[in-house]
Amino acid sequence: MSEASSNRRAYDSPARRRRAEQTRDRILTAGSELVHEYRTWDWRELTFRAVAERAGVGERTVYRHFPTERHLHDAVMRRLEDEAGVDYHGIDLANLTDVTGRFFASLQRFTVDRTVPTPAGPAFAGADERRRRALLHAVAGATPDWPEDRRRAVAGVLDVLWSLPSYERLADAWELSAADASGALNWLIDRVIALIQAGDAPPAGQ
Repeated sequence: MSEASSNRRAYDSPARRRRAEQTRDRILTAGSELVHEYRTWDWRELTFRAVAERAGVGERTVYRHFPTERHLHDAVMRRLEDEAGVDYHGIDLANLTDVTGRFFASLQRFTVDRTVPTPAGPAFAGADERRRRALLHAVAGATPDWPEDRRRAVAGVLDVLWSLPSYERLADAWELSAADASGALNWLIDRVIALIQAGDAPPAGQ
């Protein structure tokens, strides 16, 4: 065996690969910790320097594992998904409720402020308040035996479905026509109403 081959084997030794994996894990752990501390979902502060300082490594070390900040951000996102127990490859309708439950539970571990924008101005605020009161009144009238928190939960679900962000998500991210977007939301609203009328209240939080 040549000296060059021996050097390559030493360079690629299992111990060296193990150390590299441990360093990569430290970097991703640092990225996850930083994201959990941010007040918004804006990751512009998740830089090589910020992650390197939190991980206790040099910026060049981070760069060796992640050639661009996009690669770093993608890897941190996958780490967050792992921490939340979300595996997009394994989702089907049978486990969807469990997966979304784990996703929503994971959000409680972040310090992010509210991120869904509310239109500014007293006219918008007044309309929003009137809509919420009307929805709660409608739900309460059909569920006299439900506890107040269950009524508010269902009225809140209807409010989410009857909202501009929900409509825009369908129209933009899913590229639905205006008719298909509104039709899908109305279809789901009808099913929530049917559940209310059947006396099927959502479960209380665990």
